Formats: sequence, structure tokens, C-alpha cells
Amino acid sequence: MDPIYTTIVSDNRAGGMLMIGMGLDVPDPALRDEVTRSLPVLRDAYVRNLMAFTSSSVRTDAQPDVGMIADRLQDVTDRALKKKGVKVLLAQVALRVTN
Repeated sequence: MDPIYTTIVSDNRAGGMLMIGMGLDVPDPALRDEVTRSLPVLRDAYVRNLMAFTSSSVRTDAQPDVGMIADRLQDVTDRALKKKGVKVLLAQVALRVTN
């Protein structure tokens, strides 16, 4: 998947960006087809969830909680697909702070 970027707000202005690089492990071939068809819906759900997370929990002076991000993305995946069986794999979590 392409990386997901969200804006970090600091002092009521854009203070940086949070970048999430991730993939999905889908061992079941039938489920893989469903996931492929659902990627636009999944991506939208990921972006919306990460925007809410970034606005409330991410600051420019500290690394975000990677475990919390992974759990959130896994929950979004399970809800969007209405089943379990897809594992979210985080590849990278990075902050870019603007001055």
C-alpha cells in the first residue's frame, strides 16, 4: 500500500506530518480477492481513523505510540471487512516536523 500521511496540528497550525507505511497479510486467496476489491474503502477508513488519532494524540515533540497505531489499524480492517483473517503489518512510522 502507498504510505498514509496526516497533518500534526501544533499551536493551531500545521506542525508536521505523520507518515504510516503499512501492508496487509492475507493468507486466504478468497479473502485476498475481497481485500483487493475493498482497498479504496479500507484506505479511506485508515485515513479517517489516523486523522482523528493524529489530531488528538500525536505531538511534534514525541514519537507516537506505534502499538496503539497498529491496534487502531487492525480494528479498522476487521470492522471494514466485517471479518478477521487479515493482519496489518506496520513497516514504518515517522514524523516530519516543520519549523
